[in-house]
Amino acid sequence: MKGLKGKRIVIAGATAGIGAATAERLSEEGASVVIGGRDLDAGQVLAKRLNEAGGKAIAVKFDLADEDSIKALIDTAATEFGGIDGLFNVGAELSAQHLARDRNLLDMDVAVWRRTFEVNLFGYAIAIREVIPHLLRQGGGAILNTSAGAAWIGEPERPAYGASKAAINSLARHVASAWGRQNIRANTLGVGVTLTEIAKEQIGEEWQARILSTMRSPRLGRPADVAAAAAFLLSDDAEWVNGQAWAVDGGLTIRD
Repeated sequence: MKGLKGKRIVIAGATAGIGAATAERLSEEGASVVIGGRDLDAGQVLAKRLNEAGGKAIAVKFDLADEDSIKALIDTAATEFGGIDGLFNVGAELSAQHLARDRNLLDMDVAVWRRTFEVNLFGYAIAIREVIPHLLRQGGGAILNTSAGAAWIGEPERPAYGASKAAINSLARHVASAWGRQNIRANTLGVGVTLTEIAKEQIGEEWQARILSTMRSPRLGRPADVAAAAAFLLSDDAEWVNGQAWAVDGGLTIRD
């Protein structure tokens, strides 16, 4: 893949699942990666493995719900690597206790909505705000956000989750419109059902089979599937892709 070797990429939410798979893929492609996440021990294990394989990686403890820690993540990345070329926002509020309480609007739990937007949207917006000045100093760069099919399909449940993901799509379009002519690209991946560690714990085989029956692909997603798409959109190969929301979901959603 062209244009990842030597790039310095911050992954905001990389200690497991899609973020960890993307860190591995980017490192294989020659990028230096900052592994941000709440589980510092897991991040350090991943960074050690990537470094031993010939890559360059550091782990930084951070929380998308904590503005100061987001600032520290971006500052640490710029200091350690001498600049930043890209940001991948991939963390989300996916705890079972919150998703189970995110029901239809008549059963709205305002605390769930606040927490969902604080992590899924506000955290992303703060990370982008902090990284844009660094990208401008580098002459541009790539920002990639993680959304979901829930932004489009209109689920009967999880309205806070779906609304936050739709807002993430809009956020990327704003960044592309405001700074695209200064060589900053912002795109979104609408991720389908991906069998991460958390998903395997939360989704039973019966539910997996039901979802699979609605898809146009023969299997559910793997973290490496999303990592491949993320690597492309963060690379120079995608320099003419801006303000887009790409579905990486095995054909679960089809739209113009």
